[in-house]
Amino acid sequence: MHSTDYRTAVTRIRAYFEALSPPSLADIGTLYTPNARFKDPFNEVHGVPAIRGIFEHMFHNLHQPRFVVTQQVVDGAQVFLVWEFRFRFKRFDTTTEQVIRGGSHLVLAPDGRINEHRDYWDAAEELYEKLPGVGALMRWLKRRANSA
Repeated sequence: MHSTDYRTAVTRIRAYFEALSPPSLADIGTLYTPNARFKDPFNEVHGVPAIRGIFEHMFHNLHQPRFVVTQQVVDGAQVFLVWEFRFRFKRFDTTTEQVIRGGSHLVLAPDGRINEHRDYWDAAEELYEKLPGVGALMRWLKRRANSA
């Protein structure tokens, strides 16, 4: 695949994630190779069904989750997307939109589908500090560590 073809694939991948919805999960196999690997701070799975399961779990547990890609770098089959993940908690304060900032390193197969997908984000800062109860403890621990 040529560099311009990879850029076309990234445009398609980016559009898919920015419009991700429960019905669109049926098409996730068009984005990933059958044996694709996915890793984030909480999961490490192989294969399209397992990857689909992660996103199904996300929609089940969060209100209106969505990705906003703010930057992208494409170097042949190597891709890095910088994103904001926006959502509201179902179990806590549902009026406040939360934002997690992170990035995804993708390795594309020759056909332009994702063969490897690794998400990078700080679970402590971006998630735990926002949870009621746990958040106060995490912020206190961070202050203590920074004052040492």
